[in-house]
Amino acid sequence: MENSTRSDSNKIDEKKLSLCDIMKDDTSEVIRKLESQTPSLFQNFSDLYTAYLHMYDDLFGTCYISEKEFFDKMNMDPKILQQIKKNSEIMKNNFMEMIDMNTKYIDEYTKMRISAIKSFDNFSHIVMESYVKYLSEFNKSINLKK
Repeated sequence: MENSTRSDSNKIDEKKLSLCDIMKDDTSEVIRKLESQTPSLFQNFSDLYTAYLHMYDDLFGTCYISEKEFFDKMNMDPKILQQIKKNSEIMKNNFMEMIDMNTKYIDEYTKMRISAIKSFDNFSHIVMESYVKYLSEFNKSINLKK
C-alpha cells in the first residue's frame, strides 16, 4: 500500500503542478459530475410531481364514486346546480390562468437568469483579458529591472 502511495506521489512530482491547473481541473470535474446528475434530478422531480397530481385526481375520483349516489338522491334544484357549475368554472378558469401565468413567469425568469449568467461570463472574460495584459506588463517591467 505504501509503495502505491509513493508511486502516486512520484507521478505528481514528475509533472510540474500549477495552482491554476489544479483548481481548473478539479472544478471542471465537479461541474461535469453535477451536470451529469441534472437529467436524473429533473426526471425524479417530474415523477414526484406527476405522482402528486395523480394522487389528487384519484382522490377526487374516489370521492365522486362515493358521493354521487348520495347527492343524486337529494334531488337538488337544477338552478342551484347551474350556479354551482358556474362558480366551479370560474374557479377552474382562474386556476388555468394562474398556471399559464406562472409557466410564462418561470420561462421568462429562466431566460433572464441565463442572460445574466452570459453577461457575467462575458464580463469575466473581459476582466481576465485585462488581468492577463496587466500581468504581462508587470512581468516585463520586472524583467527589465534585472
